[in-house]
Amino acid sequence: MFDKILIANRGEIACRVIRTARAMGIRTVAVYSDADANAWHVAMADEAFHIGPAAATQSYLDVERIMAAVKASGAEAVHPGYGFLSENPAFVDACDAAGVAFIGPSGHAIRAMGLKDAAKRLMEDAGVPVVPGYHGDEQDAGFLADRAGEIGYPVLIKARAGGGGKGMRRVNTAKEFAAALDGARREAASSFGDDRVLVEKYVSTPRHIEVQVFGDTHGNAVYLFERDCSLQRRHQKVIEEAPAPGMSPEMRRAMGEAAVRAARAVDYSGAGTVEFIADASEGLHPERFYFMEMNTRLQVEHPVTEAITGLDLVEWQLRVAAGESLPLTQDRLAIDGHAFEARLYAEDADRGFLPATGTLLHLDLPTANARVDSGVRAGDTITTFYDPMIAKVIVHGADREAALARLSAALAECHVAGCVTNAGFLARLSRHAGFRAGRVDTGLIERDLKSLVQADDAPFEAVVIAALCAGGFAAPAAGDDPFDTLKGWRHFASARQYVHLTRDGQALELELASRGDGTVTVSRGEHTVSARLSRVGAHRLRTTIDDHVIEAGAYIDLTSVTLFMLGETWRFELPDHLAESDEQGAGEDVVRAPMPGQVISVLAAAGDAVSSGDALVVMEAMKMEQTLAAPRDGVIEEIAARVGDQVAEGAVLVTLARAEAEN
Repeated sequence: MFDKILIANRGEIACRVIRTARAMGIRTVAVYSDADANAWHVAMADEAFHIGPAAATQSYLDVERIMAAVKASGAEAVHPGYGFLSENPAFVDACDAAGVAFIGPSGHAIRAMGLKDAAKRLMEDAGVPVVPGYHGDEQDAGFLADRAGEIGYPVLIKARAGGGGKGMRRVNTAKEFAAALDGARREAASSFGDDRVLVEKYVSTPRHIEVQVFGDTHGNAVYLFERDCSLQRRHQKVIEEAPAPGMSPEMRRAMGEAAVRAARAVDYSGAGTVEFIADASEGLHPERFYFMEMNTRLQVEHPVTEAITGLDLVEWQLRVAAGESLPLTQDRLAIDGHAFEARLYAEDADRGFLPATGTLLHLDLPTANARVDSGVRAGDTITTFYDPMIAKVIVHGADREAALARLSAALAECHVAGCVTNAGFLARLSRHAGFRAGRVDTGLIERDLKSLVQADDAPFEAVVIAALCAGGFAAPAAGDDPFDTLKGWRHFASARQYVHLTRDGQALELELASRGDGTVTVSRGEHTVSARLSRVGAHRLRTTIDDHVIEAGAYIDLTSVTLFMLGETWRFELPDHLAESDEQGAGEDVVRAPMPGQVISVLAAAGDAVSSGDALVVMEAMKMEQTLAAPRDGVIEEIAARVGDQVAEGAVLVTLARAEAEN
């Protein structure tokens, strides 16, 4: 076994690998960019090496810098994690040339499976079913459009390199094809340095089911059952589970054996995942699943497989890379119970899942009946440089119903302040009737998005609690004096104060009248309640509103009150009386950046006449594209952005001439 390994990655997966290595008595080496000098994975490792600037292309994707760290550290093996260089065969070659073990498959296997078109031809030869489509080398736009017409709409354009939903577009009609092809190529080139695509038939009721496989250098290969990853948005996985609901033993065996054939076709060694698309229009059937791609690395969602098998897949990776045989044979593998994993991201689900940035001022994640894999701590900053994942929340139960109950409870305990997250969205999704019944497919979130986003108006109870917090009634007592607990109390009459809050631009004014018995009368308009608030922990409140007792988490600072109630997060801003208002009437005259990111395309020029909805600028943040459109008909006065500009959220990118100036 190795004495020392280097983890060529960051964040959650680096911390995950370090934990297993430490349990096995293996010393670990971390690498870090300028942005990660104080990151958790650096603090956890036995030693760490700086590898360059924050930009991934100059640090975590720089093979020479990583290999220099490997040489300097004396590491005997390199674990690539996932993302970055994990599926880069040139990196494997560099490890081989340096006499360092790569904890993963061979460069040959990665090359064979790295391009989707070539991999599908290889799978056809191995007897693995594939989706009907065009997987050839011809990339002329007109040729591809003709092939799409022959396949029949809807079709799916997919980048031939990479994964994670990047460079993927669904096309419903021939009219949409050219624009979708341009977008897919642009995104593929940005993400993988390869703009070539393939075109496939779009399966109308698809289930995304993947099989975990493992091989060794002694010719052994097994499958560790399936994971259902059908809950997706923009082709990005949101909640994964194992085993797949509705899976029959016959189909499980058929998919598992097909996955092993795929692995054997490339002499696969280490952890890999064979992804299938299943046509679930009439339920799951053994003859209606198709190979999509093989991910030649550990998957983000590997913990659900660990939960149902009781195995440590990182330990298996290390043992196989050290030359050992697989620890178990197929007949000794079994499924125990059910597991879910939810991905907690810094993103705004209510604004089209835009990536978010910010400092994690408060981070309180579940500890009971849940496993949490994370690479950040309170005080860390989520930046635009890397994936915005905060944590993975994993639960296990005796059956699907029990595991789902634990998932809902765990998500309700995800309390994050300082950065917008998808915690509330995940909690609502866990309560979705179709999901709870196991009726899942990749279109579920898109179909039911309106019911999954947060209500615009905060419940009155949340407004009341926020007002009490803003009014100082949640502040802990400064001493033992009983009078110190009577916030706002006066000897002869109840004290009155007015509290001003803002939520999503809406101003809220409430009147608070404190009485001598510790209760407060809270009024907004004609709505009046009697409330009593007390702290039950550093960030926990218990509030009685009339006869209703409510438990809530809270984070309070000088600028805002953030409440965590029943799986929802409600943020209220406190007034800044020194701040100046934005220019009045500018809302319809400018296009602002909805997120921090890079301008990758400018589609108009000053003086152009545009119509409402016309595409003007394309931005990219965290490898996700966002097209910004004209807010109204008009004439462009100024383009304030150029291709390549890195802009902040809210920056003015385009200005339209005022209506009177256009006439």
